[in-house]
Amino acid sequence: MTHRLTGWDDTIVALATPPGVGAIGVIRLSGKQAWPITAQMFSSKDLLQQSSHTIHVGLLRDSDQILDEAVVSLFRGPKSYTGEDVVEISAHGSPFIQQTIIDACIQRGARLAKAGEFTQRAFLNGKLDLAQAEAVADLIASSTEASRKAAIHTMRGGFSEQLRALREQLIRFAALIELELDFSQEDVEFADRDQFYALIGEMEQVTGKLIASFRLGNVIRNGVSVAIIGKPNAGKSTLLNALLQEDRAIVSDIPGTTRDTIEELINIDGILFRLIDTAGIRTGTSDIIESAGMQRSLDKMRGSDLVVYLFDCQDPVEEVLAKKAELDEAGLNYLLVANKLDRTDEAATRAAFNIPGGVIFIAAKDHRHLEVLKERMVDSVLKGEVSTENTVITNARHYHALKEADKSLLEIRSGLDKKLPGDLLAADIRRCLHFLGEITGEVTNEDMLDYIFSKFCIGK
Repeated sequence: MTHRLTGWDDTIVALATPPGVGAIGVIRLSGKQAWPITAQMFSSKDLLQQSSHTIHVGLLRDSDQILDEAVVSLFRGPKSYTGEDVVEISAHGSPFIQQTIIDACIQRGARLAKAGEFTQRAFLNGKLDLAQAEAVADLIASSTEASRKAAIHTMRGGFSEQLRALREQLIRFAALIELELDFSQEDVEFADRDQFYALIGEMEQVTGKLIASFRLGNVIRNGVSVAIIGKPNAGKSTLLNALLQEDRAIVSDIPGTTRDTIEELINIDGILFRLIDTAGIRTGTSDIIESAGMQRSLDKMRGSDLVVYLFDCQDPVEEVLAKKAELDEAGLNYLLVANKLDRTDEAATRAAFNIPGGVIFIAAKDHRHLEVLKERMVDSVLKGEVSTENTVITNARHYHALKEADKSLLEIRSGLDKKLPGDLLAADIRRCLHFLGEITGEVTNEDMLDYIFSKFCIGK
């Protein structure tokens, strides 16, 4: 499906690789004049006589001045990324050379591309739907295996095909119900209500599953914030250093050493965790700075996705149970972690802390049982949803559109139950189709497209 907007018949150019010094920089052109503009600069052979999907090495010139020796890749539309004629110039990675080539292209009629304009043209020319196009940006931004898998699955069209098939069935029923309106005096039904109920049920199941996947998608896309809290000298900084496998936080036996929060990133099984080492929480301190640090610790705890409450194996069980009750009352997602197992009898300590919900026993200083802690951290946020091969919603725009579509499905089902007339059913069906179409781009407008693609990098 192609989308026609005005002002999209010119030729654009941009650097497609990150700015800065490197071995190679790729300059991309797309549009009707991409080949002629490059041919004017390429003196080694006539590019206009060459076949699509070929690569050529030669000199780039601006009048009599040699700009660079480059590799030029040619792609004829529609068999290109954008669906238009495309040229990619692989030049040497000097920012000066790259800019000189871009300026020469602009002098010959190209214009500098806007952010995401190459992918936007791919969407407008029917090479990608909108969900797939947005997945391109997600893939570029992916920083973990899970986010890469989720983006590739959407980019390859699995999500879109699922929605498109259901939307086409709903359109067919909408057409039959609209037809019934033309024969309202005869009181006939062209749309089989039983089949319609079955379709609505199937769609509710699909949208419900997709909506539920957004919690996992949010974890995959944004990572998990983990607040490590506990009393002073529980070993929070030691644990942070052990998980990171480097000395990031200062470790000391002096209570109150950590005065402010320290945040670091760690990748565990494809999920990004933002570890927050907080100031120790205790009562009765007169140190103003330490008090401010403890307040920040409490704020981080309340705003985190997961709380790791670290305590000393030699702490009283009653004290740990009291803290557990506080965490339960606050409705926080937490793990109880007993540290300094190396200083006690392990069997006796495990028996003493036989607490409902379980305790993880570690010795952070010796890196003992840290793999168990990591596994529990992953399990606590994924809750068994470990597969990203199926469709996982990571995009907030898709999530809100699905919520509205799901709401419309409830209205349609309610209308069928109440045997409402076709014109009222048709209104709810059109609303559902609108929100499903917003996701894949069947329903869109230029302002929305500009907003979506403005978040892409220039050159993509």
